[in-house]
Amino acid sequence: MLGKNKGKQLTVYVPDYVVFDLETTGVSCYRDSVVEISAIKVIGGRIEDEFSSLVNPQRSIPYAASRVNGITDDMVADAPLFEKVLAEFIEFTEGMTLVGHNIHSFDLKFIYRDSEKFYGGIPGNNYVDTLRLARKHLPQLKHHNLTVLAEYYGFSTAGAHRALNDCRMNQQLYEKLGELMNKDGCMPLF
Repeated sequence: MLGKNKGKQLTVYVPDYVVFDLETTGVSCYRDSVVEISAIKVIGGRIEDEFSSLVNPQRSIPYAASRVNGITDDMVADAPLFEKVLAEFIEFTEGMTLVGHNIHSFDLKFIYRDSEKFYGGIPGNNYVDTLRLARKHLPQLKHHNLTVLAEYYGFSTAGAHRALNDCRMNQQLYEKLGELMNKDGCMPLF
């Protein structure tokens, strides 16, 4: 359901969620476009479904972006436009809690911008930013980017900076953070 209000940022573990990630043409939600969106639906802490699509940004992908995520103009030439893919993503999330790494400062800004532009409203899903949780519960680490955290826990980082692979790493990370929060007494009982 789209509306005018953003969801609340949660700092707890919830067992039912959709972890998602975007790849974009750059880091500005004012100038740049989405080139890939992926999501993994988790129910009761178990993966139930996946969603992933390349997106045609209707512009050239800068070399610097391609160098990071490996996505090229040729790869997205026949991909659907974000207006179509975003509607499918919103349906896939079904109002569930969204989980992502740095989504508060990055990914959600693209989702909100384009939802407002295409559909006149924004998703009101509550969300969890694993970057915030990692900084709070793993203060001993100097860096908290997703690959550093995956390596810390021994997860594969193969294919990092592609949306679905980042979702897989982040889903495992969120489950580990949930265990850590449970030990710290920070988890609500369900």
